[in-house]
Amino acid sequence: MANQTRQLAELLERDGARVTMVQTNRPYWPLWVSGLPVLRAWFRLVPYFWLLWKAIGKSDVVHVMANSGWSWHLFAAPAIWISRVRGVAVVVNYRGGEAAAFLAKTQRIVRVSMRRVALLVVPSAFLQQVFAGFGMQASLLPNIVDLSRFHPRPARTTDAMHLVVARNLEPLYDNATALRAFQIIKSDFAHARMTIAGSGPEEARLRELAHSLDVSDAVTFAGRLDREAMASLYRTADLMINPSLADNMPNSVLESLASGVPVVSTNVGGVPFMVRHGETALLVEPSSPSAMAHACIRVLRDDALWSRLSLAGQVEVERYTWSRVAPLLLAAYQKAMGRD
Repeated sequence: MANQTRQLAELLERDGARVTMVQTNRPYWPLWVSGLPVLRAWFRLVPYFWLLWKAIGKSDVVHVMANSGWSWHLFAAPAIWISRVRGVAVVVNYRGGEAAAFLAKTQRIVRVSMRRVALLVVPSAFLQQVFAGFGMQASLLPNIVDLSRFHPRPARTTDAMHLVVARNLEPLYDNATALRAFQIIKSDFAHARMTIAGSGPEEARLRELAHSLDVSDAVTFAGRLDREAMASLYRTADLMINPSLADNMPNSVLESLASGVPVVSTNVGGVPFMVRHGETALLVEPSSPSAMAHACIRVLRDDALWSRLSLAGQVEVERYTWSRVAPLLLAAYQKAMGRD
């Protein structure tokens, strides 16, 4: 979400808009506050509310990037209510694969804030269906991928297969299944290697798992990479694995498609709304290392399938370029401000 937010702001500014970004994760000041669990929340929230108040007062429309859980209650809902007080139209851009579970528990509270919103937009038909199930109408506003940054390498080499996982190291993204699948893949491709790009609380456990599976020498934990580094990483990859247990519209899948890298993903949440099994990606059931490994091996062994998925993915991702999304965003802003 942070990458999409930053990219959106840059593209809007490039097209002449005046954009003020208010971060929810600004660095703590003073730094020593970061070690105090309760106090640090207030040292982040109070400046956030103040910056919101100032920025909203100078704006024509407020674009709230919203997510489930405490992110909604602490950051999104206050932005909606401050906008309401200041009389500025709000567009809520909701994302996150766990929306259904969150709304099932908190729909009454969420609905109170959503009544103050001019427009709800979501990046996938999956989330559109989720909100419809709770009686809330949402418009589609796809994620954006930058094809000038994410593009295929000139030619594929097959000396040593390189697999990439680009999800944070959290239980939801089930990187453990990717590691177990990689162990099986190594039995067919002895020189294969894997790069896991992301950070999170599960890093130590995943490193231990890689060691216990005897694949640690072939697995690189690259940490969190910026956009340029991610684009470079994809151009060295032969396959991207998305092992998540719940999802909406993962940028990593879009960026892989744009980079000409075939995708093997779990068929959860919004992923089947993004790609079609056997046409633009291969989809498998979640939490199944064997199914994931066999799908990966199938793609890596079959050059014709690899090429077909690569080319189809590059065509599919054209729907997510700025030239396609910008008119939809402008229409959303105009509708929110009553100018449609």
